[in-house]
Amino acid sequence: MGLFDWVFGQFIDVIEWTDDSQDTMVYRFPRHNNEIKYGAKLTVRESQMAIFVNEGVIADVLGPGIYELETKNLPVMTSIEHWDHAFNSPFKAEVYFVNTKRFTDLKWGTKNPIMVRDPEFSMVRLRAFGTYEIRITDPKQFMNEIVGTDQHFTIDEIDDQLTNLIISKFTTIVGESKTPILDMASNYEKFSEYISEKISPYFGEYGLSLTKILVENISLPADVEKALDARSSREITGNLDDNIKYQTGQALGSDTGGAMGDMIGMGAGIAMGQNMADSLAKKDVNKHTPPPLPERNETMYFVALNDEKEGPYDIRTIQLFISEKKIQEKTLVWTEGQTDWVEAYTILEKHFNATPPPLPKI
Repeated sequence: MGLFDWVFGQFIDVIEWTDDSQDTMVYRFPRHNNEIKYGAKLTVRESQMAIFVNEGVIADVLGPGIYELETKNLPVMTSIEHWDHAFNSPFKAEVYFVNTKRFTDLKWGTKNPIMVRDPEFSMVRLRAFGTYEIRITDPKQFMNEIVGTDQHFTIDEIDDQLTNLIISKFTTIVGESKTPILDMASNYEKFSEYISEKISPYFGEYGLSLTKILVENISLPADVEKALDARSSREITGNLDDNIKYQTGQALGSDTGGAMGDMIGMGAGIAMGQNMADSLAKKDVNKHTPPPLPERNETMYFVALNDEKEGPYDIRTIQLFISEKKIQEKTLVWTEGQTDWVEAYTILEKHFNATPPPLPKI
């Protein structure tokens, strides 16, 4: 630094900062050997905070206003600096201006797809992106945790860290919310509010406030989106047979299309002719096919054979068993409506009497 710069620094007694960069978060005011004159004027504008650092220690934090650097304005500095030279000497200190405005339109997005469970599509990979807004709410903590001694700290220096923080928490939040993929698009606003509520405490650890986070898009991989589009197309067409008939009618009634239209019309005509032939064939078959047999409401019997319950048997089978002597007069039988098992002769008497005698021996 030259002689004139040094002399110029000794006479400057106005400390202020205006910013037109739109991305500066913290700015250290340049002074020759950090010498600040006693009685210098400090201007802190709206959306700014001023931090005094003396010998590595934050001495005071001042909000918007105009300050004269005297003991009555800086009580903390008074206790740190031994101003026993009739307040004629400059004191060594650093002044940092902290930009407390809202930093908007900051981008976030997943670098790689994240795997989540979905109630409809099972496991899917998602990509998401959007914007967020932040503001410095605790300048002292922000200086201690993030800035350090950086004389010109910009949003780019912390943007990557904040983006990584959002993405890491976003993955957890999506998994915990269990919101179906197809319902996320209709709930972006509510989903953004939910994410903001869950992530904000982590920003507070840096002295920052997450004022807003927007989810602009949550998308599936290209192949999954293609399959989803195909499924949507099938559902929109409705009944497949009706859709084919509609397309056939459209092709037959079309006056345009040239050779391709003729080919489509020919194919549609063949398809329609085949459908008509199949329909007539079905009607012809139905004409000579007997109706189904009527249902018979027969009495069914259970029989106790060899101490085992067997059945149910219809009356024809019962008659066969009687003729083969499998069922005797005292064989126990049961049918619906009885309270207990009874001897076969009591309810099947006519079938025993109708049994022909055995064939004579020749």
